[in-house]
Amino acid sequence: MSNDHTHGNAPAPQGKAKADAGKPEAKSAYAHTLNLPDTPFPMRGNLPKREPDWARQWDENGLYHRLRAARVGAPKFILHDGPPYANGQLHIGHAANKILKDTIVKARQLKGMDAMYVPGWDCHGLPIENQIEKQFGRNLGRDDMQAKSRAYATEQIAQQMVDFKRLGVIGQWDNPYKTMNFANEAGELRAFKKVIERGFVYRGLKPVYWCFDCASSLAEFEIEYQDKQSQTLDVMFPAAEPAKLAAAFGLPQLDKDAFIVIWTTTAWTIPANQALNVNPELDYSLVDTERGLLIVASALVEKCLARWKLDGTVVATAQGEKLNHMPFKHPLAHVDAGYDRLSPVYLADYATAEDGTGIVHSAPAYGVDDFNSCMNNGMSYQSILNPVQGNGVYAPELPMFGGQHIWKAVPVIIDALKLADRLLDSVTITHSYPHCWRHKTPVIYRAAAQWFVRMDEGDGVFTDPAQKPARTLRQIALDAIEQTHFYPENGKTRLRDMIAGRPDWCISRQRSWGVPIPFFLHVDSGELHPRTMEILDQAADIVEKGGIEAWSRVTCEDMLGADDAPHYSKSTDILEVWFDSGSTFWHVLRGTHPDNHHENGPEADLYLEGHDQHRGWFHSSLLLASAIFERAPYRGLLTHGFTVDGQGKKMSKSLGNTVAPQEVSNKLGAEIIRLWLGATDYSGDLAIDDKILARVVDSYRRIRNTLRFLLANISDFDPAKDAVPMAEMLELDQWALTRAAQLQADILAHFEVYEFHPVVAKLQNYCSEDLGAFYLDVLKDRLYTTAPKSLARRSAQTALWRITHALLRWMAPILSFTAEEAWALIGDSDSIFVETYAVLPAPDDELLAKWARVDTLRQTVNKQIEAVRAEGLVGASLQAEVDLSVGHDDLELLHSLGGEAAFAFITSALRLHALDTADAEPQVVVTPSPHAKCDRCWHYEADVGAHAEHPLLCGRCVSNLFGEGETRHFV
Repeated sequence: MSNDHTHGNAPAPQGKAKADAGKPEAKSAYAHTLNLPDTPFPMRGNLPKREPDWARQWDENGLYHRLRAARVGAPKFILHDGPPYANGQLHIGHAANKILKDTIVKARQLKGMDAMYVPGWDCHGLPIENQIEKQFGRNLGRDDMQAKSRAYATEQIAQQMVDFKRLGVIGQWDNPYKTMNFANEAGELRAFKKVIERGFVYRGLKPVYWCFDCASSLAEFEIEYQDKQSQTLDVMFPAAEPAKLAAAFGLPQLDKDAFIVIWTTTAWTIPANQALNVNPELDYSLVDTERGLLIVASALVEKCLARWKLDGTVVATAQGEKLNHMPFKHPLAHVDAGYDRLSPVYLADYATAEDGTGIVHSAPAYGVDDFNSCMNNGMSYQSILNPVQGNGVYAPELPMFGGQHIWKAVPVIIDALKLADRLLDSVTITHSYPHCWRHKTPVIYRAAAQWFVRMDEGDGVFTDPAQKPARTLRQIALDAIEQTHFYPENGKTRLRDMIAGRPDWCISRQRSWGVPIPFFLHVDSGELHPRTMEILDQAADIVEKGGIEAWSRVTCEDMLGADDAPHYSKSTDILEVWFDSGSTFWHVLRGTHPDNHHENGPEADLYLEGHDQHRGWFHSSLLLASAIFERAPYRGLLTHGFTVDGQGKKMSKSLGNTVAPQEVSNKLGAEIIRLWLGATDYSGDLAIDDKILARVVDSYRRIRNTLRFLLANISDFDPAKDAVPMAEMLELDQWALTRAAQLQADILAHFEVYEFHPVVAKLQNYCSEDLGAFYLDVLKDRLYTTAPKSLARRSAQTALWRITHALLRWMAPILSFTAEEAWALIGDSDSIFVETYAVLPAPDDELLAKWARVDTLRQTVNKQIEAVRAEGLVGASLQAEVDLSVGHDDLELLHSLGGEAAFAFITSALRLHALDTADAEPQVVVTPSPHAKCDRCWHYEADVGAHAEHPLLCGRCVSNLFGEGETRHFV
C-alpha cells in the first residue's frame, strides 16, 4: 500500500534559501507574491547602546509604581533586600545577587502578585570608618567622623544605584531604605528597646572576639577561619605545695622539684595565666625525668617524653579530681616579682588527652572556656588580669613585656621561658585560626565589658515580666527554623547548627559611626540609670529628628538633669552593624516602608543572599525577630554561591581573573549578564569568564532570532479580527499551543521554587528544537505560500501570536530588556511587566504524543536525506522524494493527517508503505524528484507548467494566487 502526497516549502525569511538548500538561487519572479516576514525588531540587539535608554525610561516613567498600581488588592509577595554595604564599586557578585532578586520579583509580578521590592543599603560600620581614617587620619572626633562617614556613604550609594539600574533591576529606587536614614536609626533604637523589654539584653565582662585593626569587639558572624603559623609551647609550672601534691599522688614526699606541664599555641597569653585545668575523669602521671617530676595525662606520657627528648619513669598516677585546687606557681614567678602568684588547678571537661599534655593553662581574659572555669571557681571580675589593650599592645605596667605588641612579643616570651628554665619544647605549626573577615588579620578573645543578647536562661536589664517569653532565644530560633523553607534545602542544617552552638551575641562596639547604645551608667556601680527605658524613647525621638549626630551632642545633664548628671557617664558604644541590618524587618518593613510587609506571620516571603549569610544577615535577622515576635522574619531563605572564574578560582585583582559587570554591560550588554545568571545553577559557585560569556552570547542570539521570526510572521495579524478559535485551528497549530501550555506549566513550576537554569535550558531547547527544528520549519510553507487571509495562514498566525505572548512572559524575568523591546511591537499595554502569564489551553497528552512521534519519524527521514545529500544526489530536502515503510500504528498515525503528512517531512513526495512486523524499525528510501521546481514555493511537482499563463508555477501556487486556494486541516 502506498500514498503519494506532495507539498512545497518556501524561502526562509528575507527570501534566503533554507540552510539545507545550498547556495541562494536567483530571486524568483514571484517573490513579491509571498507573505514574507517583516518586523522592525532587529536581528542585532545592539544591547550596550539601547539598554541604558530602556532603563532610563523605566526610571523616569515610574514603572515600579505603575506596577504597584496594576496589582492593587492582589496577594503580596515581599522579597526583602539584604542590604549591600555602601562602600566600593559593584563587582560581579553584587550583580548576580541583585539580578537574581530582580528575576524572582518579576516572575512573581507576572504571576499576578503585588511583588514589592525595596532596595536597601547597609550604611554604618567599620569599613566606612576605615575609609575615612585612610583619607583623614585616625584622630578625628566623633562628630567629624560621623559627618564624613554619612557623606561618604551617600556618595557610594549614588554610584551603586546607577550600576544596579543599568542591570535592569526594577525597584523603588526613588525611595530605597538606608540604615543611616534618621527614621531607620530611630526605628532600630525602638527595636533595641523591644529586645530589652523581652529580657534578652544584659551587660557582662566576657571574652569576645577582638580585632586590633577594628579596635573593637566582633560578633561570631564577623569571623572566618584561615591558616596561621603559631609557636607551640610546653611550659612547666612549679608546684607551690610539694607535700600536698605528694599526698594527691599517694606518695609520702617528693624527691625532686615537681612541675605540671601545659601545652599552648598562644604564647602571648602566658603573662596573663591565672589557673590550670585538668579533666576530673582522666588519669595523670607523675613522671621522673632529668628536668624534674613532670605531671601530664597518663595517655600522653610517651608522646610527651618523645617530644621533649627525655627519658622518664612513671612514679605515680592519680585521677584528675585529686588535683582540684592544687596550687602551682607562675613559670616566671622566680624571675620577676610581678609574676609571683599562684595558678590553682580547676577541674574542666574541655581538658582532654587528644593532644598536648592533657593540661590547659587558663588566662580567663582570653578564652571563653577559661573565663567560665575561673568564674565557676569563685574568681571575681576585678581579679581577672587583662593586660592586652584594644590595639594589641600590652599595658605599659605589665612586667617584662609591657608596651610590646602581643604578636611581636611571642619570641620574647619564649626566650624568657627558656632563660627561666621553664620551657620544654617549642615548634612552629600551621593551624586554622579565627580572623577578622574584613581585615583578614588574626583576632583574639579579649575580656571586655560588653552588651550581649542572651541565648539561654537568665534575665536581662529592665526585663518586663509580662513580655518575657517562656522559651529561651535559642529554643525560639531553632523552632523558627523548622517553620522556614530553604532553597536549597541543605541551608537548613547549616543555619540550625550555627544557632544550636552559638554563644551569646555581643552587640556592642567601640566605634563612632553607628546607632548609639543610649545608656547612662553609674560611675561607681556601673548600673543603668533607673529611667533607661524612658531615655530610650527620648533617644529614638532625638535621632529621628537629627540622626545619630544629634544624640552625639546630647550631654548627661541634658538627659538626666543637674542632680543626676555628675553621678553617671554616657555610654559611647554603638550597636554592631549586624543589629542594623538584622532589625530591618522592624524599622524598614514595619517602619519606613510599612506597605512592604505581611500583616500576619513573617514580614517577608523571602530573604536571599550568598551562603555566607547563614552566619550573617539571615542569622542576626532570625535572632532579633525571634526575640521580638518569637518567629523568623522570613518564610523562606534562598542562598547562592560565590562568583569564580572559569577554572573555579576565586576572583582577585592579583590573579587578573575578575569580571567587572560595568565592562560586560558596556561591551556585550547587561542582558548577557542576566542570561548568564539565569543559565547558571546558583546553588553552587557561579563561574564566569570571557569564554563562558561568549557561549551565553550565542544562546542569546538563538533566542533573539527565534523571537524575531515570530514577530516577523505576525506583523499583519490583528488578533481582534484575525484570530482563529482553537477548535477551528489546524491540528499542528493546536499541537503547538498545547506544547506551549505544557512548557509553561514546567516553567512556572520552576519559577515557583526559584529555579532558573532549568527555565533557560528549556527555553533554549524550545526555541531550537520544538520551534526552530520542527514547528517553524514545517510552518514556513503555509505562512509564506497560502493566501494572506486564508484559514491556513491565520491559524498559523494565531498560534504564533499566542506563543509569542507566552514566550515574552517566560523570558521577561530573565531577559527583561529584550522582552520589553519586543512587547513594544505587539503589546497593548506600555510594559510587559504589568501583564500576567498567558492563558493557554490545557495540555492535550494525546495530541502531544502524536506529534512527538511524527517528529521522531521526521528525524529518521531527515537522517537518510542527509546521507543521500552527502552523495550529491539531492540538494534541499524538497528535491527528495521519500518512500517510508512503517508499522501499523505509525501508518495509521500518518494517515490520520488526511493526505497532508508530506508537509511535515518537507519533501516533495512521501509514499507510505506498511511493514509486516508491527515493531520493526521504519525503513526510508530517498530518491531525487524527476519533476520541475516551482519558482514560487520551491517544491518539485508534476504539474509545474500545467497552467499556460503561469508556466513556472505548480498548481497549488496557481490556486493560492488566483483561485480558491488550497485547504489545510492538519499540517
